[in-house]
Amino acid sequence: LLETSPGVAEVTFVEKEPAERHTIISWEQKNSCILPEDLKNFYLMTDGFQMTWSVKTDDTPMPLGSMVINSVSKLCRLGGSSMYTLPNAPTLADLEDDTDEEGDGDKPEKPHFDSRSLIFELDPCNGNGKVCLVYKHAKPVVSPDTEIWFLDRALYWHFLTKTFTAYYRLLITHLGLPQWQYAFTSYGVSPQAKQWFNMYKPITINTALLSEEADSFVNKLDPNKVFKNKNKTPVIKKKPPSQPAGSQKSHTSMTSSKTSSLAGNSSRK
Repeated sequence: LLETSPGVAEVTFVEKEPAERHTIISWEQKNSCILPEDLKNFYLMTDGFQMTWSVKTDDTPMPLGSMVINSVSKLCRLGGSSMYTLPNAPTLADLEDDTDEEGDGDKPEKPHFDSRSLIFELDPCNGNGKVCLVYKHAKPVVSPDTEIWFLDRALYWHFLTKTFTAYYRLLITHLGLPQWQYAFTSYGVSPQAKQWFNMYKPITINTALLSEEADSFVNKLDPNKVFKNKNKTPVIKKKPPSQPAGSQKSHTSMTSSKTSSLAGNSSRK
């Protein structure tokens, strides 16, 4: 599908060997949790996933789409270590606030950076955030129930799917377009990303965030109207304004009075 899309070039798929079963068991023992069955089966088929594609601009390929799922060795935990190597350096757990709203109604409970949750990075999202595998209840025992969440650059959580299989489908159907995860946030994708969405529409449901004000980011200029030839109207040079009739009458009366006075003087002489 990508290779037949207009302007798409250099579709690259990195084939990876299946992960060894003992590697998965070792990861589970190290992190004291069990991988969900669908993710475990995925790793037993391929140790991670990577697919990229570019678009041609002025005959030069520009990287655009990226689909990544980290391998087992890169399925690293977030929030467990300090952000700096200094002693007593702050960690992500220091961002926890007990006043944060918990899940109520339709909103699921958000993950925690502290020991209440276990968070592992599935996709680095090219620096636009992180897609994470989340064990929300780690105390007193790690619950096997997992969810897929998106952590944006401002460190806010956004729920994506309940299972890895559902997330994998989202990743594929959105073609790895930049910032596609933000379509599932309250503020949506950026105007630049929305332009790419309009050009390479994902094979997915139209969320309200994508369909809302979709035309506001589309260039509505009609080049046929903008560059349409217009017949120039000839410029007519205006004649100098003629003197009003009153001034002409006064001018003639003045000349007649002058001639009469001259005539009177000559007769006197």
